[in-house]
Amino acid sequence: MADKLTTAHVTESGKSAFAVEIEVSGHRLTGDEPVDQGGGDLGPAPFDLLTAALAECTAMTVRWYALQQKWPLDHVEVSVTHRKGGPGAASPRQDMFTKRLRLTGAALTAEQKAKLIEIAAKCPVQRTLEGTPHILTEAE
Repeated sequence: MADKLTTAHVTESGKSAFAVEIEVSGHRLTGDEPVDQGGGDLGPAPFDLLTAALAECTAMTVRWYALQQKWPLDHVEVSVTHRKGGPGAASPRQDMFTKRLRLTGAALTAEQKAKLIEIAAKCPVQRTLEGTPHILTEAE
């Protein structure tokens, strides 16, 4: 996994002040800022995508673990909220994420559900956000 290189290419589309076309791993998306931020709301904003990435990774990690354990998990649903500052934040600029999981499976035990919630905190995107990634910026 450490050798996998993911490349995202983003270019302005001209459809609004901030609208971009995003290409990543063979998928195309449109990104933009909301109207109240000067965009045209033509697609998700950067923090929308970051929040969605955390939710997506969490759901996939929980599913992967349940499959590995052969546990009777029928459905995973994850909601994530993001905000700057507020209750519990160390500063007004601190990013605060809240994850809510809904795990369904009539045969899941309380212990299995507790372990799946523990595993949810170990998804790779969460580990990246909690870590200290290094970002190089270069000009062509």
